[in-house]
Amino acid sequence: MATPTLPAAGPLTRLRLRMAAVRTRRAAVEVRARAEVAADEEAISGGRRRSVTLLAAWREFWRHPSPWMIATVLIGASVARAIEGGMAWVDLVTPLVMLAAFPFVEWIVHVFVLHYKPREIAGVTIDPLVSRKHREHHVDPRDIPLVFIPWQVVLQLLTIAVLVTVVAFDRLATGLTFLVALSAIGFVYAWMHYLVHSDYRPVSAAYRAVWRNHRLHHYKNENYWFTVTSSGTSDRLLGTNPDPSEVETSPTARNLHGAA
Repeated sequence: MATPTLPAAGPLTRLRLRMAAVRTRRAAVEVRARAEVAADEEAISGGRRRSVTLLAAWREFWRHPSPWMIATVLIGASVARAIEGGMAWVDLVTPLVMLAAFPFVEWIVHVFVLHYKPREIAGVTIDPLVSRKHREHHVDPRDIPLVFIPWQVVLQLLTIAVLVTVVAFDRLATGLTFLVALSAIGFVYAWMHYLVHSDYRPVSAAYRAVWRNHRLHHYKNENYWFTVTSSGTSDRLLGTNPDPSEVETSPTARNLHGAA
């Protein structure tokens, strides 16, 4: 007697099975990654972590100079932009372009400036302050003052931004729109980077992804996961968002370039 055969799965069923398999693989990767990061962080911090509320983290954030400096420019630029008036289409497009470009700008700065390896040129060592402080940040990611861009660098960047606002645009209004967007993005960057290194624990899925990626960068391998304010954007497109389970823990994650 012939054994009855089951009908072949239809296209929709096959698609559902494929999506379910993808979700299962992603969940397995997340579990492994979280276990690896937790083990690495436990080894580094000695179990010092404690959970704090978002409000407590916000209050601590304002105890450092960089947020005040950026916020001052943001508020001043916003007031000046409102007084200047004269909205045009470019004032809508400019912030959107800057927002879309920022993950790539962030990636480039992180790779080529923050991770810059000191070089000697004509007998002079080139080693910018921001690069030196970032190496210190990798040595101890739990040192909160080192989380922030040095105030001297922030002052220089804000001064340059104001000069660009005044001289690089044919309309002052457009320049002020640029300055508002730039300072707002800078403020969000400072907040996100601080929050990731604080004792605030992730709640939302979006923030958890950012939190996970940056901890992998610090505690797993410093050659990957360069973005801080987003996950799966420029890192994915530029090839620095691998499966954490396939990446070895780097011996220089806390000692960039093996300098120490």
